[in-house]
Amino acid sequence: MSSTSTAPPSSMAPSSVQVRNLSYFFGKGDLRKQVLFDISLDLFPGQIVIMTGPSGSGKTTLLTLIGALRSAHEGSLQVLNKELVGLGNRQLVEIRRNIGFIFQAHNLFESLTAAQNVEMAVELTGNFRGKRAQAVDILSQIGLAERADYKPGALSGGQKQRVAIARALVNQPQLILADEPTAALDKQSGRDVVTLMQHLAEEKGCTILMVTHDNRILDVADRIINLVDGRLESDASPQQFVDSHTTKALDQKMFIM
Repeated sequence: MSSTSTAPPSSMAPSSVQVRNLSYFFGKGDLRKQVLFDISLDLFPGQIVIMTGPSGSGKTTLLTLIGALRSAHEGSLQVLNKELVGLGNRQLVEIRRNIGFIFQAHNLFESLTAAQNVEMAVELTGNFRGKRAQAVDILSQIGLAERADYKPGALSGGQKQRVAIARALVNQPQLILADEPTAALDKQSGRDVVTLMQHLAEEKGCTILMVTHDNRILDVADRIINLVDGRLESDASPQQFVDSHTTKALDQKMFIM
């Protein structure tokens, strides 16, 4: 494929994420191993982009680089109009404040209630007065209103994941990076979550990059990018992606981390 990404919703829309000739390595010396090769990619406001690929293809590595959780080695990586290559740890932390992260591990504070876990994210914006209302509102949107005052120990795995998702989305960040956000959720809960993401993309212009093997939610994507052996193999609309694979070729292994 060419390195040119799918066009933005508006020809005037600047990209939220701009990746150019990005490469990444693990280890040093004789143990050095390249895991990403010359990645070029644009993500635009208002788009939901799903990233697929076989296990070990570099999906999580790319996600964490875009999220300023790793330092890029070669190329250019601009996130929310900031070049990340060459930034120090303190500057990377500032970038992360504008990103909502959803990971497979919920990382909730066990001593706090569901609402209090979400409120912690609101506090980062300095909104102490309205934090409770914001937390309860977003928990209600994903079906957890009645569990707002429960601590994680009293919640199921799927409920904990939804609290973590609410925490990531409550401040309506400009960029959301999601790693298997619906893996622990039943069909209805998963649909509630992606509906909320769709709202943020459509109404707030949020950019969402999601790694998933959940083919129940492929319909929400504007684009599907496929990473194979550390290289960007394709960048297409969901229909183009499906059309390019036969039923047999559309193997579940393509979506596994």
